[in-house]
Amino acid sequence: MARSDVRSGLFEDDAAIRRVHGEGVLLLGGGRALLMQIAHPLVARAVREHSSYQHDRWGRLLRTVRPMYAIIFGTADQAEAAATRVNRLHESVRGDGYRAMDPRLLAWVLATLIDTSLLTYERFVRSLAPAEVAAYYQDARAAGMLLGVPRNALPGDIAGFRRYVDDQVASIEVTDAARAIARDLFEPLPGTGPAMLLMRELTAALLPPRLREAYGLRSGPAQRAALEVTGAINRTASAVLPPRLRRPPGFLLPPNEHTRGQVTVSGTPSRQSGQSPGS
Repeated sequence: MARSDVRSGLFEDDAAIRRVHGEGVLLLGGGRALLMQIAHPLVARAVREHSSYQHDRWGRLLRTVRPMYAIIFGTADQAEAAATRVNRLHESVRGDGYRAMDPRLLAWVLATLIDTSLLTYERFVRSLAPAEVAAYYQDARAAGMLLGVPRNALPGDIAGFRRYVDDQVASIEVTDAARAIARDLFEPLPGTGPAMLLMRELTAALLPPRLREAYGLRSGPAQRAALEVTGAINRTASAVLPPRLRRPPGFLLPPNEHTRGQVTVSGTPSRQSGQSPGS
């Protein structure tokens, strides 16, 4: 159910979107989501021409992830403020043949986040029941509306969404600009060599095969082994660790005690969510 009290969040504490994103391990899917996004040539051009990722990768990451968590876990005021900042920034991102607020591009970016979140959760946490997947999808569509994604920009149900993603993956073409961004993304910063190597291996293994090949990434025995070992460790940990040890890092979450105490994860829901925050 939606909440109208500005001190409460846009989603109930047991909403599917909060349960899924309450698992910090979903951050491992970030490389996959980004590479899927920039596989769209116009998204790649926008990132190449306007993003600060080349000289401020960590800052760019924080400016991407924190608004997402504010929308999901913050109060209504925090969610709306975060969305306003993102939309204001995107309004200035435009170039020859593209603009960041194009509903079609926004829909693709949201779709990569939805698809990657579901895949990463099921790979590293547990399987989701069909009703949970459907509820998560509707929650994510509702969150996307705050960021300028019209509700009808993506299919109305999860089956249609899967077809949309498959069609996009089969038709978009990875450009040289996208490959250059990918190379920069996985270039280790000082002290991050092993972590970036693991992220590259996991990203390669998680990507759809067509896109993986287009980026020149491999998914051989080493990559599959890294994925299986990481998945097994995290599935075991998710079954025994308390929620407070599995949630995203506190510095990424909105700064309010309600959020820090109420990040919910992975349990069987007491009720299914899926209603729009405005419904």
